[in-house]
Amino acid sequence: MGEKLLQIENLHVEVEGREILKGLNLEIDKGDIHAIMGPNGSGKSTLAYVLTGRPGYEVTGGKIEYKGENVLELGPDERAQRGIFLAFQYPTEVPGVSVVNFLRTAYNAIHADSPKGAMDFRMYLQEKVDLLEIPTELVDRYVNQGFSGGEKKRNEILQMAVLNPELAIMDETDSGLDIDALKHVSAGVNKLAGPDVGIVLITHYQRLLNYIRPSVVHVLMGGRIVESGGFELAERLEAEGYAGVAKDLGLSAEELAEVEATEGAKV
Repeated sequence: MGEKLLQIENLHVEVEGREILKGLNLEIDKGDIHAIMGPNGSGKSTLAYVLTGRPGYEVTGGKIEYKGENVLELGPDERAQRGIFLAFQYPTEVPGVSVVNFLRTAYNAIHADSPKGAMDFRMYLQEKVDLLEIPTELVDRYVNQGFSGGEKKRNEILQMAVLNPELAIMDETDSGLDIDALKHVSAGVNKLAGPDVGIVLITHYQRLLNYIRPSVVHVLMGGRIVESGGFELAERLEAEGYAGVAKDLGLSAEELAEVEATEGAKV
């Protein structure tokens, strides 16, 4: 067992008056890779947003501790400064701002006590570009403007490499990627994984886990984690589907109906 990094107890979260997370429990140690799988609408992205402090998500119960500190008392910028990182499912375009300037600004905001000048940062960035085998010209383009789906996701991994978080949350990083792009992105994540970082992979499908092997797989349904296990649990989900697993777990008729009804939703 590694050092305790994240502890979530009985977390309840509402969005626009609707309860999405309904008593979620999760513990992550440094060095672990946890996969959270679940049908659309089960609360996967809600969990990611709550961890990083996105406005509009009201915590009505429970606690989140990151390295023993109450995360709920911190703003999004304070959480980032402490080493919490989110790779978005749908990265935003930032016209007029180059990747290199964006990343330098983010890096210096987190390392305010030891900021890097333009030349030092460029050398630091080049090390990360070389590590991830990303085309150098990408960093001189405007953030995500005109990027392919694969380029956007590789840029997210580059941000992770530059900011060097202790807790990296990856919200459906495999979404919209063809097989080649998925292999590139997965290879980057594997290079950045290690004993000092905990990674949360949020995904709907097993295919990402064929390239990034998790320590633990969790099934999130109806706003709570209903099952945890090894990679074989992801294989079971692929074979039986979420509704099939929900029946096997003995979920109530109401909970099962919710699992089936939320296909196509996004929360």
